[in-house]
Amino acid sequence: MSEAQGLKNQGRPVALVTGASRGLGAAIARKLAREGYFVLLNFASNEAKAKELQEAIIKDGGHAELCGFDVSKSEAVAERFDWIAKNFGGIQVLVNNAGITIDSLLMRLKDADLEKTLDIDLKGAIYCTREATKQMMRARSGSVIQISSVVGEMGNAGQSAYAAAKAGLIGFSKSIAKELASRKVRVNVVTPGFIETDMTGALTEAQKEAILRSIPLGFLGAADDVANVVSFLASDQSRYITGQVIGVNGGMYM
Repeated sequence: MSEAQGLKNQGRPVALVTGASRGLGAAIARKLAREGYFVLLNFASNEAKAKELQEAIIKDGGHAELCGFDVSKSEAVAERFDWIAKNFGGIQVLVNNAGITIDSLLMRLKDADLEKTLDIDLKGAIYCTREATKQMMRARSGSVIQISSVVGEMGNAGQSAYAAAKAGLIGFSKSIAKELASRKVRVNVVTPGFIETDMTGALTEAQKEAILRSIPLGFLGAADDVANVVSFLASDQSRYITGQVIGVNGGMYM
């Protein structure tokens, strides 16, 4: 058996989704698995949820493997991507979805909360992109999809650190899209608006009504709405698209 035949993905394109254990990450991972990707499910601490997702994907006929590491740790990221290269022959799609938000007015923003937000939401995406694109450049092919936020485009009171990280992700992506285009590596950004997840499920009816008034289409998005756009950007159907920011926000920001 050759080395190529021994690879775990058995010729399937490999996609890594960070923060895949729940919410948008889980929906994206399920969608990519249905599209034929071998999906690496990243998680930082919630291994049980990631395992549940893996089992669900396999039961549905897809292929997935757990890939736990902390995106905010540069050395851990580098080590994990070395493991991906050795076991799967390289990565074709990277979805940087891992993120947190610690809401606070600027005057009350703690240094530790600022650092944690930037470390995971921005620096983590940069670390993963740096390692993934080393493999993609050698292959002269690949797609990087950053999950930013409408908040990174329009701002939001009480979320200055989160907005800074998500806006930074947009600027970073536009820059590297120019750097990597000659090697046929594409980089795009998806900016979700209000999507129905566990977080929005905790909102009061009054809060939901206020949000809906700001959305021209008049309803909250579903995680699959984001996953569908990610799937398109991962595929060859979007081969002429790079450096773009695609909003999935019901018209909240135009």
